[in-house]
Amino acid sequence: MTTLHIDWTACRGRGGCTELLAGVLRPDDWGYPEGAGGSDVEVPRARVRDARDAAALCPRLALTVRG
Repeated sequence: MTTLHIDWTACRGRGGCTELLAGVLRPDDWGYPEGAGGSDVEVPRARVRDARDAAALCPRLALTVRG
């Protein structure tokens, strides 16, 4: 299983990850990513590449792909 870990202390809600991972993440009212699982969001196999791209492009390095 692959998960996307969100470091809430680093995240500033810029929204790039919610665009790259639409359907997995969605922005909350302030632009922070939301997904089922809180800080660790399960990523479907078909979206792992998108999750890796989102982590690499995060300007705050707030995302980590695990698994």
